[in-house]
Amino acid sequence: MSEDAKFEDGGEQPLRLQAQDGEDLQVLSSLLQDSVFPMAEMSWQPGKRRFAMLVNRFRWEDQAKAEQQGRKFERVQSMLVVNSVLKIASNGIDRGEKDMVLSLMSVAFEPAQEGAGTVQLTLAGDGAIALEVECIDLSLQDVTRPYRAPSGKVPDHPK
Repeated sequence: MSEDAKFEDGGEQPLRLQAQDGEDLQVLSSLLQDSVFPMAEMSWQPGKRRFAMLVNRFRWEDQAKAEQQGRKFERVQSMLVVNSVLKIASNGIDRGEKDMVLSLMSVAFEPAQEGAGTVQLTLAGDGAIALEVECIDLSLQDVTRPYRAPSGKVPDHPK
């Protein structure tokens, strides 16, 4: 009998995940919530139909362990890659301001016909990036060792 993996099963290993359906995407979205990144760390490669961004991801999978051990919370640099991208649109962000730091709130999929649809990256402050895709094909990979979160706190969302 098999059982689902738990955050603890990953230990200190870097994440390397793929999303190919809505459930997978929900997992990536929860891990990416509160990631921060400068605008300059986004890349659109139309010839390869690829959109990528290097984010500073809060390590939600380590939060409980950090609290138990009384240590500071961590972030890690991670690469989010979206494949099969046909078109990109953005709203509420000034693409000319390369030093602007953005905060990713969620990643969602709005289906269209035959597996195609839009991957919606919702940003804090009413910004959004819409990626029109042929199918859900995303990957998330940690590319550095974890580091102490500068604030030392868990991200908080006022209600």
